[in-house]
Amino acid sequence: MQVSKWGKSLAVRLPKALVERMGLKQGDELEIVEAADHKVTVEKADRKKAALERMASRRWSLSQGPRFNRDEANER
Repeated sequence: MQVSKWGKSLAVRLPKALVERMGLKQGDELEIVEAADHKVTVEKADRKKAALERMASRRWSLSQGPRFNRDEANER
């Protein structure tokens, strides 16, 4: 892979095989898990799961009212 300039940042294009294996789609976020010895390990970020875990750790509960899915609401 080649590092490219994208605005004031740097970017890396991911190979199709990796995208398919990780189940990535446009808009997904990746977290750098480890970076050492010229190797980088990444994971697909699951922001919804992380938010629910934070809520549970604070003993917050979700309302039992209607549920809305932002992704479904914004589908075209």
